[in-house]
Amino acid sequence: MSTQDISPELCKELIKAQRTEITEYHIYTRLSRVIRDKRNSEVLARIGREEGNHVEFWSHYTGITAKPIRWKLIVYYFLARVLGITFGIKMMENGEEAAQVNYAKIIEAIPEGQEVYNEEEEHEHDLIKMIEEERLSYMGSVVLGLNDALVELTGALAGLTLALQNTALIAVAGLITGIAASMSMAASEYLSQKSEGQGSKAVKSAIYTGIAYIFTVMLLIMPYLLLANVFVALVVTLTLAAAIIAGFNFYISVAQDLKFASRFWEMTILSFSIAALSFGIGYIIRAIF
Repeated sequence: MSTQDISPELCKELIKAQRTEITEYHIYTRLSRVIRDKRNSEVLARIGREEGNHVEFWSHYTGITAKPIRWKLIVYYFLARVLGITFGIKMMENGEEAAQVNYAKIIEAIPEGQEVYNEEEEHEHDLIKMIEEERLSYMGSVVLGLNDALVELTGALAGLTLALQNTALIAVAGLITGIAASMSMAASEYLSQKSEGQGSKAVKSAIYTGIAYIFTVMLLIMPYLLLANVFVALVVTLTLAAAIIAGFNFYISVAQDLKFASRFWEMTILSFSIAALSFGIGYIIRAIF
């Protein structure tokens, strides 16, 4: 099929595919040049070359040199650099699916496009799975620290809110409790990894667990440092807890292809149930003493 034989509707679809793939070509190529890990760099460069080949293939039919979609280039490159290659790339791939390039219509008119489509759907995904990121290999340790901090500290802060009813005291008590608990959790993770014969990972696992814990502690205590009303501070803290759970589970669901809803509700219900129970205990303690 020549350029002259292509209908305006088909040409729009081809240009859409061309622009999507030239954008991805630039993202993969740029990432391959800045990633230090040689293996990951080679995988990204390989995907970039394939995307470049696809762009050339479509250009034979459109007769134009497509330009990348600027905002996508900036956003997905930024996400990959800040939140990790796997997350950034998978967000980009999800965005490509949402763009809904009508490949069925393209392949019907250009049967040779089937090979390009197959590479997009299969080969590229296989290559993405080859990428290894340290932060994802230690995600279990992050989950441990984050989940423990959310469950323990939301419960502690809820109980302290009713028992003490003083934002400064609650913040100090919560901070001391959180820091001590983060050290305890990091030490426990270290010993756990050592006992399982993972001595080489033990120190890093402990660090990831401790950082996740203390980061969560700081965010949850912040409202008590900024607000005067203890009950408003508690509501803001619980809202932040829900936001942390949502953000973290969204990251995990994208990076590791897991279901978002079930994990989100499980962590939320657990954390808020403990908070409600602790609030009740705080009420009893205040009434008695």
